[in-house]
Amino acid sequence: MIVFRWILSILYVVQNALMMLAMGIVFLPWAIVSPKGAMTACKSYARWALWTAHWMVGIRQEVRGAVPSGAVLVPAKHQSFLDILMIFKAVPQPRFIMKYELLFTPIIGIYAWRLGCVPVRRGKRGAAIKAMLADVDSGRVAPGQLVIYPQGTRVPAGDYRPYKVGPYVLYKETGQAAVPVATNAGLFWPKGTMLRTPGLAVVEFLDPIEQGADQQDFMVRLEAMIEERSNALMAEAGFDADGIR
Repeated sequence: MIVFRWILSILYVVQNALMMLAMGIVFLPWAIVSPKGAMTACKSYARWALWTAHWMVGIRQEVRGAVPSGAVLVPAKHQSFLDILMIFKAVPQPRFIMKYELLFTPIIGIYAWRLGCVPVRRGKRGAAIKAMLADVDSGRVAPGQLVIYPQGTRVPAGDYRPYKVGPYVLYKETGQAAVPVATNAGLFWPKGTMLRTPGLAVVEFLDPIEQGADQQDFMVRLEAMIEERSNALMAEAGFDADGIR
């Protein structure tokens, strides 16, 4: 059984990479001239990747909670590329805080820029936030759902990294509510391996943190909400908080 899973997983990863490249090339002219082209391409790829994950490797997906549609901050648990795909497909106008270096990745960098993603240099987050607000005010990007990862990176299921202050800075500077997101996606599409495991991957949009919280209150509430619910989703999938079945 495990050998069969490995074969299917490798086939899935290969076809997924080829489809990403093919869609990236086909939609590129439209994406260059219009953000709508970039969004259509990326939404199409997300739908393909999630659909084939279901029938090729048995990863079903479920989105829970009230999906935000207005201009909000989305601080999300990040365990896997799978949770990126699920959030991107779920919300209408997704944008991501991303590493500055990704802007120089062939094709991907163009799409990220046209989507209105916010590139962040290490140690220069404040400047990036100001640039983002200026871009929205100027009309370069439409207000949407800005996704940020409070732990700063992808964290394997069951592991822990401290939460960074970036989400609060955005919360304060944008004046937007924050809608935290929990997930168990890393159990089925783990970091550092091509093996994909069948099961129900969930991303859950939690109750919003409205404006008015100070930094300490915001950070405590954000971490408690995301970690407690992510652990509950992992337990629901048959794993304990350490990711052991």
